[in-house]
Amino acid sequence: MRWWEVLETFTLDQLRALIAVSEEGSFSAAARKLHRVQSAVSTAMANLETQLGVALWDRSTKIPRLTEQGHAVVAAARKVCTEVDGLRQLAAGMVAGLEASVSLCVDMLFPVPALVALCKQFRDEFPSVDLRVDTQAMTGVSARVIEGRATIGVAAPMGVAPGLERKLLTAIQMVPVAAPGHPLGAVRGAISTARLRDEIQLVLSELHGEGHPDQAVLSSRTWRVRDLHTKHALLRAGLGWGNLPEHLVRDDLRERRLVKLRVEAWGEDEHTLYLSAVYRGDATFGPAHRWLLSQLEHLCLRDAERAARSAARRPRRRERG
Repeated sequence: MRWWEVLETFTLDQLRALIAVSEEGSFSAAARKLHRVQSAVSTAMANLETQLGVALWDRSTKIPRLTEQGHAVVAAARKVCTEVDGLRQLAAGMVAGLEASVSLCVDMLFPVPALVALCKQFRDEFPSVDLRVDTQAMTGVSARVIEGRATIGVAAPMGVAPGLERKLLTAIQMVPVAAPGHPLGAVRGAISTARLRDEIQLVLSELHGEGHPDQAVLSSRTWRVRDLHTKHALLRAGLGWGNLPEHLVRDDLRERRLVKLRVEAWGEDEHTLYLSAVYRGDATFGPAHRWLLSQLEHLCLRDAERAARSAARRPRRRERG
């Protein structure tokens, strides 16, 4: 029998009384918890047994104990009450304008720890709201937002489409790196463009060359990949050189799995990218979307401050080329 059919024969009040007795250990203790007289609880249990047609309590002892069937019914009662409480929360949220679902699309450059923290907090804050998270590169984020497949996006400057509203979130420092065993990894000092020209540069590229043109390409030989983690793996394998977000290679640089390159053509902060939240001007945000937008800014700021403190504590090493 399904729970909504069961409710036709007895009440939620009886189920909550049953759960209270099982948790408190006696009818009298449950009555105190429920602020009722003991006789009311006893009557509710007797009526419930009659309606179900099974013995819930073993009354052969001084204090009645749950029978095997009683334990099974208590477990089912908890499920029913949880479902009903969830339904009430959902209805209350809808009355307050709470959305049924929230959709977010982030650029691959977005720090994964910040995204995970955001999702955890969202789950705790809005347990009845579904969250859809997508990752795209460059203009793919704006495309999702414009198409309505994502309500809020997080995009780098080259991926922000005209006409979208934007809110600055955080800065991402792009770092040129290569494996220690790569020819460029052994170069000391600044590396000239001529020296880079014949080395393979790994480039994050959009599908079929659509969208924004390549950024920061100095080599005449390029290998193109569609996702950041593949690029990361290929760089660690010594198959080329390229730019990666500092937060992604922080541990690699510390453990010397990758080395930072000093490119003659670029300044120290030339490839600092500013991620922004983007959304359509005609979008209507409910409580969950407004919370998400505000938390994006807060979490990005916290992550940036943590990274700055970590960098300040880290002993400085002489960079290699």
